[in-house]
Amino acid sequence: MEQQDYEAKCAKRDAQRDQGKKPRGPDPQPPSSQPKGSDQVNLSDEESRIMPTSHGGFEQSYNAQAAVDTDTMLVVAAHVSQAPNDKLEVSPILDKISALPDSLGQVSSLLADSGYFSAANVNACASRFIEPMLSIKREAHHIPVLERFCADAPEPETDDPVAKMVHRLGTKTGRLLYGLRKQTVEPVFGIIKRVMGWRQMSMRGLDKARGEWSLVTMAWNIKRLHVLRAA
Repeated sequence: MEQQDYEAKCAKRDAQRDQGKKPRGPDPQPPSSQPKGSDQVNLSDEESRIMPTSHGGFEQSYNAQAAVDTDTMLVVAAHVSQAPNDKLEVSPILDKISALPDSLGQVSSLLADSGYFSAANVNACASRFIEPMLSIKREAHHIPVLERFCADAPEPETDDPVAKMVHRLGTKTGRLLYGLRKQTVEPVFGIIKRVMGWRQMSMRGLDKARGEWSLVTMAWNIKRLHVLRAA
């Protein structure tokens, strides 16, 4: 995990240099291979990690991810990791999406909240010809009326993928597209937890957790296909 954080910080500083900006502060130092005095091991599942929860506490957990199609609400890619935040979860999902059969169609945009934003993730999407729509900050529920109906700002004259994405997010079309995120992925996780009753892993170990999450998302897809067929 520390190695992934170190690589992400290095990629961010390299992106800043490519944009002609001078990174602030000293360069990040590679993690030590020696154990720290504060290191802990969970004796029940040593592959799980301590992660923050939505209610403000911490739990021994895995990070379960799902990429959901905005048209059908079907899970098209699922992934489980040991990362305590979502900054490093875009590339694994992009790899799984790239491995899907061409007959399923092409992904045009990737919508994600601010927890997934980083210059490296924006560039990863752009390199795969996927339009990144990663919020750079926590969005207000209701934007001012004058701002909502004002004309779009002119597109910036730059090749910087981050600057171009920020502009898209501020346009009327961009806000409409990004608005699909909440009504797509949030209901899927909510129904899996509340209706299907799945709230925690039943098995220990990262490989088994990945297998269990695959079964859960498969069960959701079967449930969703039944609804789509009836419609």
